[in-house]
Amino acid sequence: MKKKFLHLSTALLLAGGAAEVHAQGMGTLSGDLMLNANFFQRDTAIKASDNQLYDNFLSGGEGWLGLRYSNYGFTGFLRVDVFNNSNLKNPNQAMSGFGIGAWSLSKEFKGLTITGGYIYDQIGSGILFRAYEDRGLLIDNALAGLHLKYQLGEHLTIKAFTGQQKNVFERYSPIIKGFNAEGDFGVGENVRLNPGFGVLNRTLDNGSFTSVYNSIKALPATDQFTPKYNMYAFTAYNTLSAGDFTWYIEGAYKTREAINDYKGKLINKDGNILFSTLTYARKGIAVNLTGKRTENFVMRTSPNETLLNGMVNWQPIVAQIRPQRLIARYSPASQDLSEMAFNGNILLSPSDNYDFNLSYTHINTLDNVKLYREVYAEANIRSVQNTQIDVGVHYMHYNQDYYQFKPGVPMIKALTPFAEVTYKFNAKNSLKVQAQYMETKQDFGSWAFLALEYAIAPKWSFALSDMYNVKPAKSGESSKHYYNVFIAHTQGAHRFSLAYVKQVEGINCTGGVCRYEPAFSGLRFNVTSSF
Repeated sequence: MKKKFLHLSTALLLAGGAAEVHAQGMGTLSGDLMLNANFFQRDTAIKASDNQLYDNFLSGGEGWLGLRYSNYGFTGFLRVDVFNNSNLKNPNQAMSGFGIGAWSLSKEFKGLTITGGYIYDQIGSGILFRAYEDRGLLIDNALAGLHLKYQLGEHLTIKAFTGQQKNVFERYSPIIKGFNAEGDFGVGENVRLNPGFGVLNRTLDNGSFTSVYNSIKALPATDQFTPKYNMYAFTAYNTLSAGDFTWYIEGAYKTREAINDYKGKLINKDGNILFSTLTYARKGIAVNLTGKRTENFVMRTSPNETLLNGMVNWQPIVAQIRPQRLIARYSPASQDLSEMAFNGNILLSPSDNYDFNLSYTHINTLDNVKLYREVYAEANIRSVQNTQIDVGVHYMHYNQDYYQFKPGVPMIKALTPFAEVTYKFNAKNSLKVQAQYMETKQDFGSWAFLALEYAIAPKWSFALSDMYNVKPAKSGESSKHYYNVFIAHTQGAHRFSLAYVKQVEGINCTGGVCRYEPAFSGLRFNVTSSF
């Protein structure tokens, strides 16, 4: 029986069969595959050039193959990662490597779950600790170590963990330890409480400590201080559900340690954060208020890590991430040094045929430096037969100097009307048209965007788009087209896509985490599958 199972598992791996293995005593085997391939086409007009990707290598890509097997209360996970001249880690440089990207072994017994290996988890909203993966930005902050979770009665769960954070195929040297307790309590018929508490300790290794110490000693005498090996952080949070209201609040504090200020200078500061959301929802109306105050709440494996490297936590974003192509160019990243942010949103649904969405966002630093303003209005109309219409307008102020580290550039002020119309010819065939126009005198200047997408459900999708720099802000700059031709095919659990892309340089954001990406020119091929 064992031999047969091994042969069957091998056949599934080689063939990529789209099926789960279920049999008496054999357990369950499942998996997933993701492959990306880029073919770089040099284009000096949009600055997609002058690095080895465009000048020498010409192609690159990355892939992930994950397998999960469960039997007799055990769960095993293994993921193979491959990077061949990949531009995912740093869009200007090629990275290559092959190896086991993650693995874990887990066993549940009488309420206790023990996991060893690469662990993905978080405490509360993630403000204190979040080990997660975002392949679009090559964030993979798994904790390599040991994780215990215990169900202490009906209403209380506790967990503890220790390990080192993953760094591609290596690990950061500092040690991370954490504890978390969460409850679930009913109070009366309509009230529910979900409180939680978390503690985290990060201990520097000798090498990281020495590097921080030497950097501090290079500062002027008045700015020097003695660094510490250990940082401690604490959080308390609760979700209150009462009838039509839901209120989440979380407050966290971290002890004094060396952190990098906005200019990259080491300072000795403690930190704190307060985050809250309040939602009222009933038929026809939903109101959401979100606020966050952040002060020096920098959580890294060590002060030596910057940008997206060594992030121990995740900062919730207050501003709403917009799907519109032009608006998304200026998404405000969550700030961990200094931020006072507020968002108010109201959704009205007077009937099944109409939705109205109104939103306002206000973000400053704690020193009252203006960072971001947004006014957003959108209407979704379904009263026309076989047609869905989405129209709206967006106005924003965006501090490009602060968010994109471009000293001296003016505040971006942009007005963007947009529309999207989807027409269904029948149950399978539909056509979507998107049109957007951004009026601004800053950065690249004004843009127009037009996209057509034809879908043949459930297997085919074809799209053509153009992002056109209508009125360049810089004198002497010519208007440029950024085309995108896209085709995708889905067959069961398999999806294949191919796109010819011209992409302008800018900021790419996912969930409030952002990075700069240079212009791109060439072909992109993608495969995803599960079995």
